Amino acid sequence: MEVFYYVVFGVLGIVVAALELSKNNKDRINTSSAFTSFKNNYLVVYSLMMAGDWLQGPYVYYLYSTYGFSKGDIGQLFIAGFGSSMLFGTIRGFEQQWLSLTFSKAVFFGNGLVAIIAGLFGNLLVHSFSLGPVAPFDAAACFLAIGMAVILSSWSENYGDPSDNKDLITQFRGAAVAIASDEKIALLGAIQSLFEGSMYTFVFLWTPALSPNDEEIPHGFIFATFMLASMLGSSLASRLLSRSSPKVEGYMQIVFLVSAASLLLPIIMASLVAPSKVKGGGISFSGCFQLLGFCIFEACVGLFWPSIMKMRSQYIPEEARSTIMNFFRIPLNIFVCVVLYNVNAFPITVMFGMCSIFLFVASLLQRRLMMIVDKPKTNDWTPLNERNTEDDPLNV
Repeated sequence: MEVFYYVVFGVLGIVVAALELSKNNKDRINTSSAFTSFKNNYLVVYSLMMAGDWLQGPYVYYLYSTYGFSKGDIGQLFIAGFGSSMLFGTIRGFEQQWLSLTFSKAVFFGNGLVAIIAGLFGNLLVHSFSLGPVAPFDAAACFLAIGMAVILSSWSENYGDPSDNKDLITQFRGAAVAIASDEKIALLGAIQSLFEGSMYTFVFLWTPALSPNDEEIPHGFIFATFMLASMLGSSLASRLLSRSSPKVEGYMQIVFLVSAASLLLPIIMASLVAPSKVKGGGISFSGCFQLLGFCIFEACVGLFWPSIMKMRSQYIPEEARSTIMNFFRIPLNIFVCVVLYNVNAFPITVMFGMCSIFLFVASLLQRRLMMIVDKPKTNDWTPLNERNTEDDPLNV
């Protein structure tokens, strides 16, 4: 493996470790023994299932290409996987603060440490042991089988709360009313759809972008590097969200602009560096720069998730939050499916350009949201004697 990959991974690892170790210790939340048992069991299952998912992720495109599928065929196969995504319900029976603690740990372990380890393990199987691109999928099946065994032996069926059941039409009608009556909700939904659409398209694009001539690249190691960059973004987000300034509505404009610029790198490199016609070999000079840009984009992804969750909790009613966000996922799913189905009709630079435009539009919408939030309220019925008159020159 080239030294370049080690350097990028090592630098990101040092920065993430420094950020995490420099955090102030937060007060522990006292929980019941029953909840502690539930939390540990959930984290074990979640980590096993995510390990199975992350082992496969870096090698899906590569595996299909080794079987002779064209880029268009692979795009249509991606649609099948993307369209089968499931909706998850809310876990009930414990205090919300305890559940928030559990989910934050699940994200840290399942989407952080486990993802990095899975990428490195997959790279070990494929490149170090030369077992081929099928090996990570075989390993994933083992982890998923273990997780299924744990579920069958220790989980009971969660039927939800029957009192909360509403038909689908009623739920979406309520979501449409909420969106139409509050511009902040509409803006947040559009922002999330634009960013997620670009992110899911990037998942398909990064492999052919880094190996346009079938260059030998360590997919698992690169994926682990992306996850490190995402953890870096999450660490930065936790620091920013813990402060009163800058506001999340403000710094997210910069995040969207930076992510848009990072996805312009493939277009810039294609215009500056003549494409190589030599098949195989290691990653190209252009590919190295694109990899650095993709790491910046992944850091923006890490910043995006906790920040968008913060804004959703502020501006979208909790009782309708999941339905409203699912409402916006309809155009998101349609967009991703259309792009992947017609992937052969567009050069890869055009697809990166589209993603960059969507992220730039997301930045504009974010600015509009900040202007609405910062706009002073016109109807101030606060009694005069309760207002702050320190700056009034007539106040003596």
